[in-house]
Amino acid sequence: MLAASIPLALYVHWPWCVRKCPYCDFNSHALPPGGDEASRYIDALIADLLANKTLAGNRPLVSVFIGGGTPSLIAPAHLKRFLNALQKHFTLAPELEITLEANPGTVDTAHFQAYRLMGVNRLSMGIQSFDETLLKKLGRIHNRREALEAISIAQTYFDNFNLDVMYALPGQSLQALESDLKHAVAAQSTHLSFYQLTIEPHTVFAKHRPENLPDEDLIARMQDLVVGTLSDAGFDHYEVSGYAKPGHYCRHNLNYWQYGDYLACGAGAHSKITLPDGRILRQVRFVTPQSFMKHALEGNAVSRHRFVPKEDEAFEFMLNVLRLRKGVPLQLLEERTHLSVKDIETPIRQAQKLGLMDEPLTALVANAKGWDFLSDLQELFL
Repeated sequence: MLAASIPLALYVHWPWCVRKCPYCDFNSHALPPGGDEASRYIDALIADLLANKTLAGNRPLVSVFIGGGTPSLIAPAHLKRFLNALQKHFTLAPELEITLEANPGTVDTAHFQAYRLMGVNRLSMGIQSFDETLLKKLGRIHNRREALEAISIAQTYFDNFNLDVMYALPGQSLQALESDLKHAVAAQSTHLSFYQLTIEPHTVFAKHRPENLPDEDLIARMQDLVVGTLSDAGFDHYEVSGYAKPGHYCRHNLNYWQYGDYLACGAGAHSKITLPDGRILRQVRFVTPQSFMKHALEGNAVSRHRFVPKEDEAFEFMLNVLRLRKGVPLQLLEERTHLSVKDIETPIRQAQKLGLMDEPLTALVANAKGWDFLSDLQELFL
């Protein structure tokens, strides 16, 4: 394993949004009034970024993903200040992908134009649905008209943009999902992320479970409808929830699934870095915006860290790469971990015996049955 050859990305977390959605378990908070808090947070992000410089070494960043929260709330002047620091202190790959997440309820034409001019070249918008009733049930701050307007603005300034859409929503029918799929395809986006609604612990939906959630049979039919419709529309189902037009896979997420490295800055952000001596370091930042800002500005935003034990590497690696429809080459295991295929021979044989992976093994990949029972397959490598 040669650490210097492992691709390196950067995740930046913006923790604020207008209002937290009842299904959301991300580290997000309502944005405080006034602009001082946002400016101070950018100062903390830059301090955290610079603390990462030693870990980056000479490796260029292949992607930057600004997630949240609602990063489209960031004033262009604030984002420019952060990106200027990034450009000044880090080596950037020639084809650097910079993604910014946006909420249709916060879209501003001038902001989108400014983001594009300062180097953001990929947008990811949380549409979730085009159905007014379903949007209200999800607690979204935007409506159907605003979603369509946001898409129109995105089309104007971005050649490469993703839409997040959810299914298996409370009271959703197959016909309603068909309508959402029709609008999503018509948006002419290069990438679509279709997620099944799941009820996560510690969310409003966990405390007050919504009524009329689809049953397992309807969810399965919805999944088939999503896969079939998007395949017919020319999207490649390359990852569990990811569908892309040829040549437009999300580079940042692809780096995750291929067990690449990623720096992080921002409240609660996680990083994974392979050190020159081969150890894999994982870090977590202080979670709340206030605690993150305090510690980052004092020079240490990391609240905890650990080195990945060798016995955990197989599961971590396979948990990620098996999400990819085409898997990864056999040699990638040795290139990204301390292991070889021989080290995971036993679980592979179990998977083949259960019909979840093919024989002979030409790649680390699930077959059609393994894709349908992905969690069961991944657990074999624990």
